[in-house]
Amino acid sequence: MFQNNALFDSMTVFDNVALPLRQTTKLGSKVIAEKVMTRLRQAELADAAGKYPAELSGGMQKRVALARALITDPKVILFDEPTTGQDPVRRNVILSMIAEYRRKFGFTAVLISHDIPDVYFISDRIVLLWEGKIEFQGSYRELTEFNHPMINEFLESLEGLQDGLTGLLSKQVFRSRYQITQTRGQPGRSMSGILFSLEFEQLSETLGPSVAIEVLTILGDYVNRELGAVGGFSARYGRGEILTVLPYANVEEAEDLLREFSRDLQEEGLSKIHALTGAKMGIDACFEIHVYAGIVGITRNDDVNSIIERAMTERRIVARHVCGMGGDRK
Repeated sequence: MFQNNALFDSMTVFDNVALPLRQTTKLGSKVIAEKVMTRLRQAELADAAGKYPAELSGGMQKRVALARALITDPKVILFDEPTTGQDPVRRNVILSMIAEYRRKFGFTAVLISHDIPDVYFISDRIVLLWEGKIEFQGSYRELTEFNHPMINEFLESLEGLQDGLTGLLSKQVFRSRYQITQTRGQPGRSMSGILFSLEFEQLSETLGPSVAIEVLTILGDYVNRELGAVGGFSARYGRGEILTVLPYANVEEAEDLLREFSRDLQEEGLSKIHALTGAKMGIDACFEIHVYAGIVGITRNDDVNSIIERAMTERRIVARHVCGMGGDRK
C-alpha cells in the first residue's frame, strides 16, 4: 500500500481494485467482478464503485488503496508510511483501520513509519533501524527495558510527546512518571488506579474505526479534565482502554471520584456520543456503548501490568449509552 495511495485518476474505484486481478490472473470478468464487489463491501465502499479517486475523501482513498492491496489475498502487506502528513485524528483512524482489517483478513502488516509513538498501539513487534543496521527488535515492553545508549536517547526523545488522539501521556512517559511517583512517594501513602475500557462493537462494525476513535477521544477528554485536576495521570493502553493512576487517593477516595466522573460522563459525555453517532447513522439507528471501570489499590511492589490485570477483574459498568427506535437513551 503506497504512501500516496497511487490510485489511477482515470479509473473508477472498481477498476482500480480490479487491476491486480486483471494483470496477474486469468480469471474471467464475472469472477473478478464478484471478488472486487466483495472487497468493496467489506471496506464499506460499495456505493463508491463507480466514482473516481478525485471524488473521494482522503480516508476513502486510503480504503480503496487497501482494498486493492487485499484483492489478491496476500499473506503480507507492506505499508509505506501510511500516516505521513496526516493530522492526529486521521493518523489514528488509519492505524485503527489497518489493525481492524489485519484481524479481519489475517494478513501480516509490515509498517514503515516515522510517526512514533503512534504505531506502538497496533504493533506486535518493533524493529528500530540506526545508521543502516537493526539495533533492536522485539515488543514495546522489551524496548523500554533494553539497555542501550541509542535506545535510551530514543526513548528520552519521546518524553514530551502525548498521545495525539486523546491528549493523554504516551506509554513511556506514563511508566516513567509512575516509577518516579513510586520512588518519591511518602511511606504509608495510599495510591489507587482506575482502568477505563470501552465496548462498542456494534457501533464500530456499523460506522468503521473512525467513530471508535472519536468515542475514545471523548472519554480521554473527560479523564484528562476531571481526574487530572486531582493529580491523576493517564495513558491509553490498547485500542479502547485508559489507565489512570491517582497518587493521592486511596480506593475509597477513588470510588468517590469515579462516581462524580461517571455522573458527568453519563449526563454530558454520552450525549455527545449520541449526537455524533446520530448525525452519521440516523436518529432511529440502534447501538450500545458501555464504559467500564475497575479500581484497585496500588502498593510499592506493583508494576503497571499487574495494576491492569487486577483492575480488569474489578471492572464494572459505570456509564452506558443505549439507543433504540426513536433515539431512546438510558
